[in-house]
Amino acid sequence: MEQQRDQWATKIGLILAMAGNAVGLGNFVRFPTQVAQHGGGAFMVPYFLALFLLGIPIMWVEWVAGRYGGKYGHGTLGPSYYLMARESLKPRSALIMGIISGMVAFAGVTLLNSYYLHLIGWSAAYTWFSITGAYYGKNTGQFFSNYLSNHAEVFLFWGITIVTIAIAVGRGVSKGIEKWVKVMMPLLYIFAIIMVGYVFVLGSPINPNWSTLDGFAFIWTPNWAYLKAHFSSVMLAAAGQIFFTLSLGMGIIQNYASYLGPNDDVALSGIATVSLNEFAEVILGGSLAIPLATAYAPKIVPPDVLAQGKNAALAWIGQKFGLGFAYTSLPNVFVSMGQVGRFFGALWFLLLWFAGWTSAIAMYNYLVALFEEDLNIKRSVGTWLVLLIYFILGLPVIYIGLDKYVTPLDNWISFQLTLLALLDIIVAVYLFKPSNFWEELHKGAYIRVPTVYKWITLIVAPIFLLIPLVGTFKGFVSGGIPPTVGAVIIIMFIIGAIETYFAIKRKYGEEIAKNEVLIKL
Repeated sequence: MEQQRDQWATKIGLILAMAGNAVGLGNFVRFPTQVAQHGGGAFMVPYFLALFLLGIPIMWVEWVAGRYGGKYGHGTLGPSYYLMARESLKPRSALIMGIISGMVAFAGVTLLNSYYLHLIGWSAAYTWFSITGAYYGKNTGQFFSNYLSNHAEVFLFWGITIVTIAIAVGRGVSKGIEKWVKVMMPLLYIFAIIMVGYVFVLGSPINPNWSTLDGFAFIWTPNWAYLKAHFSSVMLAAAGQIFFTLSLGMGIIQNYASYLGPNDDVALSGIATVSLNEFAEVILGGSLAIPLATAYAPKIVPPDVLAQGKNAALAWIGQKFGLGFAYTSLPNVFVSMGQVGRFFGALWFLLLWFAGWTSAIAMYNYLVALFEEDLNIKRSVGTWLVLLIYFILGLPVIYIGLDKYVTPLDNWISFQLTLLALLDIIVAVYLFKPSNFWEELHKGAYIRVPTVYKWITLIVAPIFLLIPLVGTFKGFVSGGIPPTVGAVIIIMFIIGAIETYFAIKRKYGEEIAKNEVLIKL
């Protein structure tokens, strides 16, 4: 009985750690931005389809892949997917699949963090702005724009964020961080629930025709006309958001799962992680920024855009401020509280900073693992190499800006996460063999996954992934990516391919040379 309690305590700890990784700025910052930019209710239809037809099955695929790679001592994607591809391919062909998978994962994590770390820095800045009341009495949209124009200030809060993350990863203080997660994550949930209640009754603080309830209606009223007119882009955005918020398509889940034993449950752990995250995103994240942006739009949006209606106003805020959408709306709720709002604003943005910080640690740790496990580079050296990469990649965010750099790069990330999700299915299901995957999924499982999900994973999910990938690829090729962004993407792909090649060759060089499997557990 005591042993069983210990097992459940370990399982709950792992789930909370994964929640600390998954629940972050994707829920409270990126999600409302995507909703505003893609037609509100038009976005929610493919979003829920993507959740049930992509998010849940691919979460299971990545947990299985991570646990399988961990059996061979691998916590990174390239070597793990090389091993899984060997079930159907000769080692030299499997090497190609491993390189492609590892390359896409490396590029995805580095590119995503080039701006995600800045978002965390924005939360640190707004913690300070709340304490000082800096945005009180200001147009919150203009205040945010002025902040981004102050490069020294942006650099300061971004620098504090990346350096503290580097120190935490370098010192290996993950266990201490997990203890904080168990306190801070529930506190974030509780505070967010209180804020949602406050927003719900806030009503129309500026104009009787613009209320928070209109924001809720924008989210939950299906917009079929918009969805029909922008089908591929909205589907890609929805799929990309699911992968972003669940940390799928990056190699992060595989890295976590690699620490599991061969019979540790992955089925229940996967679905629990999804559930905790989606509650934070849809119920809490969606109920804050969008309703507040609607109610305070008369203060932020130009009169000519206001005259076009609420959908146009929210779309304007989403396009104008991009991932800064939440930072232009959330401060208004604290201003409405008066001076006490300074305390609550500081607490909220501090919790948001911590949530983003813990998520970034998981991604940072994945890159350090690439150097440490794959290339035999000391952890301390790898930590500072990653910091150097982040520093270089983060500079364009400051000096090129949202419109010309961050927004197109974020659009590309949606595409790339979706691409790696497709590779997940190709390698970790089809090449690994569906029967092997289904057997691995249920090893040590506390639940039995419905058989329908086997066919969703095999047939429905790949089709659902291919539709937006094919539909949007032409747009990227025909100039949808600025040259600077394109150059950075290509460089990260090249570095990722080289790193993955040497990582696989280092341990499996002999069997690749002989083109026959020599290492098998």
